[in-house]
Amino acid sequence: QVQLVESGGGLVQPGGSLRLSCAASGSIFTINPMGWYRQAPGKQREWVAEITSRGRTNYADSVKGRFTISRDNAKNTVYLQMNSLKPEDTAVYYCHGRVDIYDYWGQGTQVTVSS
Repeated sequence: QVQLVESGGGLVQPGGSLRLSCAASGSIFTINPMGWYRQAPGKQREWVAEITSRGRTNYADSVKGRFTISRDNAKNTVYLQMNSLKPEDTAVYYCHGRVDIYDYWGQGTQVTVSS
């Protein structure tokens, strides 16, 4: 069983930055990949970014060049650094991890980009 706990959301002005963290119970080395999804009001959940156990990263086109995903295996934590935030980035952000064929989700953290 894997538990994922997100933190770091909040209110930020357009152009600002936030860093989300996702702490996993146990070793994250077995969780492959780990990543982030988001869900805006009235919209479907969408994939944002992922990182493999070997550190390979992939990003949705909408966040490429602005968001950076990283992982610290020693701390069992994955991060999402979000820069140049836009109002359309407003959503609940969910941490996701896969172990074998099983998917695990965090409870979500709200990110609001507004002036």
